Amino acid sequence: MVPAGGPATRWAWVEIDRGAMLRNTRAFKKMLKPRQRLCCVLKADAYGHGAVESSKIMRSAGADMFAVATVAEGIELRRGGCSAPVLVLGEPPCDAIPELLENDLMPAVYTSEFALAFGECAVQVDKVGKYHLAIETGMNRIGVHYTKVVSFRRGIEFHRGIQCDGVFTHFATADDPCGWDYKLQCTRFDEAVQAMRDAGFECGIVHCDNTPASILDPESHHDMIRVGIGLYGLQPADATRERIRLDPVMSVRARVMRVAYPSMGEGVGYGFTYRVPRATVQICTLPIGYADGLARTLSNRMDVLYRGGRIRQVGNICMDQTMVAIQQTPAEPIPEAEYGDLMTIVGRDGDAEVSMDEMARLRNTINYEVACDFGMRLEKIYI
Repeated sequence: MVPAGGPATRWAWVEIDRGAMLRNTRAFKKMLKPRQRLCCVLKADAYGHGAVESSKIMRSAGADMFAVATVAEGIELRRGGCSAPVLVLGEPPCDAIPELLENDLMPAVYTSEFALAFGECAVQVDKVGKYHLAIETGMNRIGVHYTKVVSFRRGIEFHRGIQCDGVFTHFATADDPCGWDYKLQCTRFDEAVQAMRDAGFECGIVHCDNTPASILDPESHHDMIRVGIGLYGLQPADATRERIRLDPVMSVRARVMRVAYPSMGEGVGYGFTYRVPRATVQICTLPIGYADGLARTLSNRMDVLYRGGRIRQVGNICMDQTMVAIQQTPAEPIPEAEYGDLMTIVGRDGDAEVSMDEMARLRNTINYEVACDFGMRLEKIYI
């Protein structure tokens, strides 16, 4: 009999642990002083965890605001019932302005052309468009240069159709809060904020901390922290591990869709990069591949979990399937798998664990990318 669990249409899925997400959100909320706010970053479909459902969980745990990367992501939150303030972390094209106003989304602003167009459209629909001013302090990605914020504000603040709801910057090296580069960005941001205040401009919500800065540098919390990867139970840097406990939220599971015993010397998968060393090796096929986030570069290099132990992935990972080998040894007898048996790609099985960090190291990337990739196509089940 095939065990229950997982989507009815495909035996590969992502599990999202609601309790872990609640605990992580509350852990960041506890870092704050009474009037400081928590902005939860939900870009890239909440780093693969499902933005709408994650927003509900985080809101119940104390989230004050949400941030996304695109206008479409903000609209998705609104259609999903989110009524909290939503910040779009980049300045979108002017063509997106009607959607911003219709859905009450606050864009980042750093060009006067966009700011004035935003104001004009807002006046036409009898609204005031709120925005957050992005300040360039050294990352050299987006924003008004920190030395030009006063002149920028003077060039747009006359418009009655816009209102500055906040000012922010983004750190390039927040994992090293004692480093010269980080401290320089902090100084530049503080100087820019003070210059605007001295010139008589309201700054609204002042915020600069991403996840690592939120953990490592409480002095830079200002009015709000913007937390992303930490909400999902992943550490942003080695330096943060001893400062905060975070519980992984995502697991990736699959069920065996085929078992076989190829003859000794037979190849497995495209290119036959693995050949069966003896006839007693069991080859199991799982319905998950590189289109689901299981990177092809992991081929013949990764393990999956089965009945509390590790077994090797073999052959080139395909677009929609991958194969694993169960090979009996006297020192490590492993039960043979059957059709429908559960295997874990990322997560825990008994005392064994495959973490996002382990997979990131094998891929020579960061845990952020691993989580986002798994969230693109696999169905999400909230537990």
